[in-house]
Amino acid sequence: MVGFRKQGVLKDGTQVTLRPMNKDDREKLIDFFARVTDEDSLYLRSDVRNPEVIEHWVNNIDYHKVFPLLAEVDGKIVGDATLHMRKTGWKRHLGNVRVVVAKDFQNKGLGTLLINEIAELAWEFGLEKLFAEIYFNSPAALNAFKRAGFGVKAVFEDLVKDHYGRNADMIVMVCDIEARRDRLKAATC
Repeated sequence: MVGFRKQGVLKDGTQVTLRPMNKDDREKLIDFFARVTDEDSLYLRSDVRNPEVIEHWVNNIDYHKVFPLLAEVDGKIVGDATLHMRKTGWKRHLGNVRVVVAKDFQNKGLGTLLINEIAELAWEFGLEKLFAEIYFNSPAALNAFKRAGFGVKAVFEDLVKDHYGRNADMIVMVCDIEARRDRLKAATC
């Protein structure tokens, strides 16, 4: 999968290249995450504006633990989706999906493109289900995951904090990989 490379087209006709992150992406990732809005960065699990975080990521790539998929336009990173996996334990059949899209590429179908590709990769990794945790007041993210075959499984009220420090709801969405593949096959027949 390291040699994986795919082309996609966004709603506005923009050509995008999807490929795994590699060690040489350090500076591109620093640039990408510097462009993420303060509001969007609030929902990320790491301090992505800290170059040491990026340094750790690019120096510790293990595609069977975390598969980082990047979207590039003209050599510039515009999206990042990660598939987090466990090799053992009661969650070994699950993958956690996280997606970040540059502000100027939101609402163009890039999030859905990345999620769909992660779902295909999950099948290749032998995963059965994917899940994502989404801030309740993120309709674009919710719609992107729905379009990719995810459904709402739980709503946790007042579990997280919004950018104003107020309690907010978190939604857990799940995708059954085999059922998704069956739906896609049926739709193409």
